[in-house]
Amino acid sequence: MHTFPMARAAKCPFDPPPQLKDLQEEAPLTRVELWDGSTPWLVTRYEEQRTLLRDPRLSSVVTRPGYPSPAPLRPGADSIGFILMDDPEHMRLRRMVTAPFAMKRVEAMRPAVQRIVDSLIDDLLAGPNPVDLVEAFALPVPSLVICELLGVPYADHDLFQAHSRNLVSRSVSPEDRGASFGVLNDYLAGLLEKKALEPAEDVLSGLATRVTAGELTLREAAGMGVLLLIAGHETTANMIALGTAALLENPGQLALLRSSSTDPALVESAVEELLRYLNITHNGRRRSAVEDIEIAGETIRAGEGVIMANDIGNRDPAIFENPDDLDLTRTGNRHVAFGFGIHQCLGQPLARLELQVVYSTLYRRIPTLRLATDLEKIPFKHDGSVYGVYELPVTW
Repeated sequence: MHTFPMARAAKCPFDPPPQLKDLQEEAPLTRVELWDGSTPWLVTRYEEQRTLLRDPRLSSVVTRPGYPSPAPLRPGADSIGFILMDDPEHMRLRRMVTAPFAMKRVEAMRPAVQRIVDSLIDDLLAGPNPVDLVEAFALPVPSLVICELLGVPYADHDLFQAHSRNLVSRSVSPEDRGASFGVLNDYLAGLLEKKALEPAEDVLSGLATRVTAGELTLREAAGMGVLLLIAGHETTANMIALGTAALLENPGQLALLRSSSTDPALVESAVEELLRYLNITHNGRRRSAVEDIEIAGETIRAGEGVIMANDIGNRDPAIFENPDDLDLTRTGNRHVAFGFGIHQCLGQPLARLELQVVYSTLYRRIPTLRLATDLEKIPFKHDGSVYGVYELPVTW
């Protein structure tokens, strides 16, 4: 039996682990062993993943029997917002923050995001060379955007970025992870109390209003704030840096994107393909069955864990032609990088917008951008729930 998660091939850091491809070829569902000796089902094929992700008989609650946790849980640990809840509580809380992430509202932010990206590129060009693209660009872009949207002071970015890293790392102890959650929760609770007294046009002010009205407790609102803050910068920051690394290793595709940077259709296609190809959330979507489920000739029993491995699902040859090729012109790209079903990523319109602005601007304005070291020397994030690079030295 294979253990999960599996290691990527050293020379193929952008591809899923090779064992996942073997398992996908053998069967859509198979048993794997986790760190704690449990043996949940691993789902490797696209259609079965989408079917199960919309099945209400699977639960997202980490404390349910059989839930395939990626790391030890701290006793009495709080869930981060609504992401690890089931309906109806999940939907009750999610609806309270849906409006700011609606496509029309997000699209109105495009000029502001463009100004942030251009300003940071100005700083890059005027600063040291080589430079770490993660620290100087990939992390500040989504951090500035989400801070503006939520109403979080960007001056506090060192605090929330450090504790966010702890919450998405498998190697951090349950105690340290709990301490980081406590720091962030207290920080957001303090901001919410200030917003209640001095509201503004931001997400936290809206949540503070609901706390005052008795629709939410301060604890619930702070947990939602932690979720939105972490999800709003960690995943996109890693996608910017990892996407840049992948494009630099595929110069033909990079040249195509650079020459078509004013073509919105090509830029949108490029973003979707990079999301499919790279899969920043690389530990799979995890659930536990609350009832028996028959699928693909197997029976998932109530109380058993299920992991949808989206990275290999997005490389399913039954759905994607030449799935291991990076093809920015790929059409009909129905990837599951943002999940599927009721827990599909709330912030995907914002992530798409940020990536479209970044990918259409960075390589056009710095056409000679290249790695300042060998790809083998770049530290990839194999130890957490969000994949990417710890640093990306570049020059031009």
